[in-house]
Parts: sequence; structure tokens; C-alpha cells
Amino acid sequence: MQYKSTRNSKILVNSAQAIVQGISKEGGLFVPESFPHLSMEEIAALADKTYAERAAAILTNFLTDFTPEEIQHCVTNAYRPEKFGSDRIAELAHLYDGTYMLELWHGPTCAFKDMALQLLPYLLTTSAKKVAPNQEIVILVATSGDTGKAALEGFKDVEGTRILVFYPEDGVSAMQKRQMTTQEGHNVQVCAIQGNFDDAQTGVKTIFTDAAFAQKLADNGKMFSSANSINWGRLVPQIVYYFSAYADLISSGDIRPGDAINVVVPTGNFGNILSAYYAKKMGLPVRKFICASNANNVLTDFIRTGTYDRNRAFHATISPSMDILISSNLERLLFDLCGEDDQEICQLFDSLKTKGTYTISDTMRTKLQAEFYGGYCDDQQTCAEIKKIFDKYSYLCDTHTAVALKVYDDYKAETGDTTKAVIASTASPYKFSASVLEAIEGKKSDADEYTQLARLHALSNLEIPEQLANLQNKPVRFTGSVDKTEMPVVVAKMLGL
Repeated sequence: MQYKSTRNSKILVNSAQAIVQGISKEGGLFVPESFPHLSMEEIAALADKTYAERAAAILTNFLTDFTPEEIQHCVTNAYRPEKFGSDRIAELAHLYDGTYMLELWHGPTCAFKDMALQLLPYLLTTSAKKVAPNQEIVILVATSGDTGKAALEGFKDVEGTRILVFYPEDGVSAMQKRQMTTQEGHNVQVCAIQGNFDDAQTGVKTIFTDAAFAQKLADNGKMFSSANSINWGRLVPQIVYYFSAYADLISSGDIRPGDAINVVVPTGNFGNILSAYYAKKMGLPVRKFICASNANNVLTDFIRTGTYDRNRAFHATISPSMDILISSNLERLLFDLCGEDDQEICQLFDSLKTKGTYTISDTMRTKLQAEFYGGYCDDQQTCAEIKKIFDKYSYLCDTHTAVALKVYDDYKAETGDTTKAVIASTASPYKFSASVLEAIEGKKSDADEYTQLARLHALSNLEIPEQLANLQNKPVRFTGSVDKTEMPVVVAKMLGL
């Protein structure tokens, strides 16, 4: 299996190089040269396997330069039951008739990013031994909240690596900020920026593609890689849990092998829903992908019109991990939709850079709308959905999952489609306790976040994750905040360059 760049398809690298490098030198993203196909018999056979075994079965198709023993080492260490509090790793809860919650937040940081970022350090260190054996890998991360903590937790104290995380100062929840600023580990650095997530993401990409900076790193025995979903090593583990959910539905008798499902994903950077699309390309029977956005509805407008336009107001919402106007992984989907025409991709993203907008061809738009439905809801609707689901089903969901549930309701009302649906539940409600508590009780609480955790627990009886409850007593290590333009200087200083 070789990987090509979305902006220069003549570039071909193996999976180890793609994972270590993170992003192609000219700014393109790595995608598989072709997608493997699993028969329905192979998919159905996953029903009797553990999550780690399912992961190995999927990853083997993509990591062909890894030995079976290396893949086994990676998955068994990443998906240990004690890390996720369950043998199942990714829990599937039946909410109501035909609707299932894929709970991806039972890992160490209580967010879906753990599903990939517990595995990525093993993939990266194994890859580095193959293609960069004598270099320190510097993980550079922009986060809208969950990726940062999950990456920090995954890479802390991993030999041969350093991890630097930038987050928007006023763009994460109090709990997310506390998780990052108290992070332990000798090889971690965290810094806030005075800007939003798009500013942080743009800054990271700019540093990644700076040839002079790369040379300075090389002169000091270091190289950049990424833990954001621009890295193929972040994206490929996410394909696994859609196959796993389907296998669980077969195992429980809720579907028969070959039955189609719908997939609903609260979406910001487009990586999670793209992974589901890639699962379909591999043979997973998915009828429709429902892309759910908050008030930053750039993706909804794009899916409905074919025009992507980031020239709009940026909204700081109660679902901050989705407060994004530049969805990086959309580039990979567009590359697929345009028949892998790298020149077309270059033109589209040059237009996005210079004008803030682009419009895809009618052919691409037709393909897009055949697969995807786009919808959004604002904060008021999100709160109403949290209360409705709690009152009706005694199920407590976070602010991002609530967006998905509301948009799915809208989709069903608009289309009448009653296909069984898997909804990606992306974070523990306790990570956004202030907003969730306000939604349920109808009033803001002036209490601190730990009192709010206790109140939510009293209302719901949902166990408070120990890793969140224990944050109260952890010392804050990182307090820095810089202007977005200072990121290159800060990175150089962090690395002693």
C-alpha cells in the first residue's frame, strides 16, 4: 500500500513515511493509493472478535510495511480494557427504536480522540524506527479542545518524541483547559493563542511547510509530525470503530449482514465523518452520512450548495470542538470526488487561501449530495435537545452529541428515512458540565466545575470519570498565552532552536 499527496499525486510514500511525515511537503494530505475491500463475510466475522482484533484486521490492509507482530503490538497496547473501562472499548448504546449511540468517550481523556490517539504513539514510534531511526519526532498540534489533551496523554513520556500543543485561549471549555494545563510528562508543552482554532491550525500548517524551519530542525536531529487528523495515522484508527459498531449490531441481532445503516457525526474538522466514508469505500453498508454542525455551519452550506465560504462570522459556541471554519479533512474527500485530480485540488485551495471561498463542479456536487446530508443547530436548540433526550430517555449527552441528535431529527423529518442509525457520541457530558447542567435545569450555575460535576451526577447517576474528578487537585503547569503570529518563535523557543 502506497500513499499519494492530494496536491501532487506523483508523490508516493509507504505508510511509515506518511505517518512520520504527517503532511506532504507541498501542503497536501496523504491518502491511500487505493482502498482495500472487505467482503460481507469478512465484515460479519468481526462480530466474534475483540476490539483490538477488529483493529488489527482493518489496519493490516493499510499498513502493509508493518509486520503482523508490529501491528499486534500496537493494537494490544493501545486498546487495553483498563484504559477504556470496558472490554468493548467503543460502547454501543440503544437509545430508542433504530437509533444507537456509539460512545467513543470511555478512554483516558473522555473524548473520541482517544480512539486514535492511544494508538498513534505506537504507530508513530514503530514507523520512526523504519524511516527516521535517529531523529526526535516533534508532534505539533492545534486543538479546539479534545485533540490536545488526547494527544498529550498519548505521547506523554514516549521516548524519542516531544509534543507541543496550541489551543485558542477563549475557545475551549473550562474542563478542557484544565486537562491540558495540568498535563504531566517530561516531553510536553502547552500554550494558548489569542485567536480561534482556525488561527491555531493555520499557524501549525504554516510551520509544517516552512522549509527553513524544517532544515533548522534537521540540523538539530529533529523532525515534525502531527497528531491532528491531517496525519493518516490519526485517521485510519477511526475507520475501525465504524466497522466495530456494525459488527456489534450484527452480534446483537439488530441487523443482518448486508443491511444498510446511516451514520450521524457532529463535525468540525471533517476527520471523524471522513473515516466513516472511507469505511463505506471498503465495503461497509452505509446509506447516508449525516454531517451535523453547530452555528459555524460552513459545512452545511457547502453540502447544500457546493460552495465553501469561510468569509462569515465566527461563533464561540457551547460545542467548542466544532467551532471551526476551515475543515482540513474535507480536502481528502474532494480529492476522491474529483477523481484524484491534484491540480483541481490545488486550484480549490489556492482560492480558499486567497479569497476564502471556492465552488466545486456540478459533477462533484452531485456525488457529494448523494452521500452526505448537511444540517446544523444553534446553542438554544442544542440545549433543548440535551433536555429532551434526558427527560425522555434518561440519557445524558454532551453538547456535541446533542448537535448530532438534533440534526438527525431534522433529517428524518425532512426525508422520512427510517434506516437504523449509528450516532457518533464524541465526548463525556462531564467535559462540558456547565452547559449540560444549564440545559437540564434551565438556569446557569455559578458553582465551580467540580460542584457542577457533582450536581450532574446527582441528577443522572452517570458515573463521574475519575480522570476528570481528580483534576481539581492537580497543579497547573502551563499558563502561557501568545499572539497567533508568534507561534513560530514560540515553537523554536520550546525546542531550544
